[in-house]
This record gives sequence, structure tokens and C-alpha cells, in this order.
Amino acid sequence: MSVMDITKIFSLLKPNEEEEDLAHARELHLAVSMDNPEYLQSLLLEKKYLQLINSRTGWGVPVTPLRLAASMGSLECMKILLANGAEVDILDVKAQTPLFTAVSAGHYDCVRELLKAGASPSGSIYNNCSPVLCAAREGRTNILRELLEYGAEANVRSKLPNWAANNTSSTGPLYLSAIYGHLECFKTLLLYGADPDYNCSDETLLKKIKHPKTVLDICLKHGCRTPFLKLLVDFGANVYLPDIHISKSFPDLEAMELLVRERVYPKSLMSQSRLSIRKLLREVGKIHLIDQLGIPQTILRYLQHQIGEK
Repeated sequence: MSVMDITKIFSLLKPNEEEEDLAHARELHLAVSMDNPEYLQSLLLEKKYLQLINSRTGWGVPVTPLRLAASMGSLECMKILLANGAEVDILDVKAQTPLFTAVSAGHYDCVRELLKAGASPSGSIYNNCSPVLCAAREGRTNILRELLEYGAEANVRSKLPNWAANNTSSTGPLYLSAIYGHLECFKTLLLYGADPDYNCSDETLLKKIKHPKTVLDICLKHGCRTPFLKLLVDFGANVYLPDIHISKSFPDLEAMELLVRERVYPKSLMSQSRLSIRKLLREVGKIHLIDQLGIPQTILRYLQHQIGEK
């Protein structure tokens, strides 16, 4: 056998660069899947691994190490990846960001870490759902509050094609939290500026939907507990929008009585003042800063619906 033949054999046995990169990417993936931050850190000290920090690999649907850490709740691995330059809003094949994955899995600490690192609280514009919709549906109040604190939209809508416009009447975060019975999420959304008359104040949507359903309608129809109705009324929902003449379809008599009573008795001056102040702050995008107003704590607590009228 000639020297040339031996050289050719060794060249065939030697893996090419693509195979080496794939092996290194898999090693990063393995370090995260084992939730081994020490091993992950040691790998990223080498340039060949650092260059592959945003590479996708793994069984089934390939994902980045950061996406994997977010789905598993591997906080320490996530911190290391972010510190070494992992792209915080990198998308997977479903157009989901690592933040969306962390919200879906209920990993609060990971959600906080990603938001601190600059992740968009709204998720990806290419995904039909959003972190807020997911948190509201699953009843994850602490995660929902964190998203809203970082500027997520409390009135976000699912992104549906025009032919499905009529379905948008029941896809908002307020609707989802009410239908699934998540009262604390429901209140949190209202505190951060969710529209209690969602679907009935958006002119663009009103052109698409012939008979929009208010949140009050949905709460009555689905038999939501009275506290849901009470919160909507306290936050200024228009009590005249639901059609009470079809009351037989509303299973909760107590809630129905509350609605009728609110139509008869006008709101107090205190309640109207609270609504006006909160409306002005919402219009200028400062509703989340309400606790920084230089006013007595008793009044501040009232504005935040922490105490009722006396």
C-alpha cells in the first residue's frame, strides 16, 4: 500500500468540520439536559463551543441550549448561557421564544431572568399566542404580573387570520382567566390596564365582529363566580352592554342580580373618581406607576382596589 493510499484512508476516517460542529453542539445540549452548569461553563471556555452557543440540536425538534434550559427550568445553566452571549429572543421552529417556553412550563425564576436579560415580554410577532395569553390561561399570576411589569400588553389578542375574526371574541387574556376561573390573574390584568369592555371599544374589531361579546357577557354565560362580575363593575365595565332579556341563559342568579342592581344605583363619587384617575393614567401608559403617586397610602390603596368603599 502506498503512502498516498494510507493518507487517503486517514482523511476518510477524520470527521469533517460539520460533523465536529454537530458533536460539539450536542455536547452543549447534553450539559444543559443534565442540568450541569459546571460542565456547561467548562465547555464554553473553549472557543469551538462558544461559537455554537445558538446552534440547534437534540432529539425530535432541534432547539438551542437556551431554549432547552428555559423549558427545563435550569436557571443556573440559563444564567451561564446568557452571560456568554446566547441570543435571548432566538426562535424555535414554532416561532416561540425561550421566554414563551419558560412561561408555558411555569418556571417563574427563569421568566424573571430572561426578562432581566432583555427578553421581549410580548414574545414573537410570528407566533399566534403570547406569554400573557399563556400565563392568563394557566393561572400563573406571579408570572403574569412579571410580564406586565416589563411592559407586556394587558389587552393582547391572538393573531388569527381574517376569516377567523369572529373567534377573537373569546381569546383575550381577560376572557381566558375568567373562563378558567383564575380570579387573581383576572384582577391582575385589570390592575395593569386591561379593558373591562374588551371587544366593545376597539373600532377596528367592531367592524369585523357583528355581535361582539363583552367580558360581562362571557362571565354571565359561563357561570363565573360573582367576584369576577364585581371586579368588572368596580373597574368600570359598561353594565348596559349585556342583554339581560336573555337571562335564562345565565346560570348564576347572584351575578345577574348584581348586574341589575348596578344598573339601578349610580356609582359613588369615590368610585367615579377612582375610575377617572385610573383611566387617565392608562391613556398615558403610566398605570403601572400608580403606586408612585405622592398621595396618602389610604387613597393609594383605594386606587389599587386594595380596600373597598366605606
